[in-house]
Amino acid sequence: MTLILPEKYQPTLTIRDTEAAIVFIRERFQTILAQKLNLQRMSAPMFVEKDTGLNDNLNGVERPVAFDAKDMPKDDTIEIVHSLAKWKRMALKKYDFGMHEGLYTNMNAIRRDEEMDNFHSIYVDQWDWEKVISKEDRTIETLKQTVQKIYAAIKQIEAECAERYPASTYHLPDEVHFVTTQELEDRWPDISPEERENKIAKEEKAVFLMKIGDKLNRSGKPHDGRAPDYDDWQLNGDLIFWYEPLKQKLEVSSMGIRVSPESLHEQLTKADCLDREKLPFHQMLLKGELPYSIGGGIGQSRLCMLLLGKAHIGEVQASIWPKEMVTTCAEHDIPLL
Repeated sequence: MTLILPEKYQPTLTIRDTEAAIVFIRERFQTILAQKLNLQRMSAPMFVEKDTGLNDNLNGVERPVAFDAKDMPKDDTIEIVHSLAKWKRMALKKYDFGMHEGLYTNMNAIRRDEEMDNFHSIYVDQWDWEKVISKEDRTIETLKQTVQKIYAAIKQIEAECAERYPASTYHLPDEVHFVTTQELEDRWPDISPEERENKIAKEEKAVFLMKIGDKLNRSGKPHDGRAPDYDDWQLNGDLIFWYEPLKQKLEVSSMGIRVSPESLHEQLTKADCLDREKLPFHQMLLKGELPYSIGGGIGQSRLCMLLLGKAHIGEVQASIWPKEMVTTCAEHDIPLL
């Protein structure tokens, strides 16, 4: 457990005013995002059957929360989702979305192996979105254009939030800077990926860090883990901000152009996960039965935390925390919900 305690921290909003601001940000931002990306809100599952291969494996070591159900077969394991990265692509086909149309959902997940700190909770809430694209759209330029639309949506909600809460809104840079993980390794080869992200975030204030998951040239290791069966590692990235209240980088969104049949097989081979090709989702993808797509997730609590200048994600999200963390936060005027 790593906890950052800013000096002389004083919340500018009461808990009730904070809750009102959270409602405003959540409801308004999803409307703006849907308009920018041509998305329709859809209902989404909180759990999926393990054998479908639909759950997000994250870095491959995190344990999903699993259970059985009385009216389901005894050997049928049900998992709480980590995210809806694969389910959304299936939904685009199932619900007959057309070219450059997409969906977004209110995704709630449990990540039991998350290390809790100022930014991380075992409860995850995000806008998960997915959009149909053509094979020809699978380019870096498409990725950058989509990131810029999302950033424009964030800047718009920032401006509207500042009108309501002028003393409490944290101001973001006007533009987002694009950089690859390889460029960061070439520039700072002797420090960790985490330290590189902090350095570039402090320098540029808002960064979209591209090409996450494949091995880097110098170290021979990935910048960070990324599941091999949803993002194309050459066409993905994370949206990161420099967060001055905690003097740390803060990731708000992870997204990317999704794997093609060819890149799926290549990445499963690299990750030594070829056994997944037998699963229903992967079979459909390999046979070309799913649309090409781009998609990602935008953290709801993280965006609220960022815009409202909060010191801990627990100020904008009701979750559970170690008793030591709760006590320490209370001693430093950080009120956890």
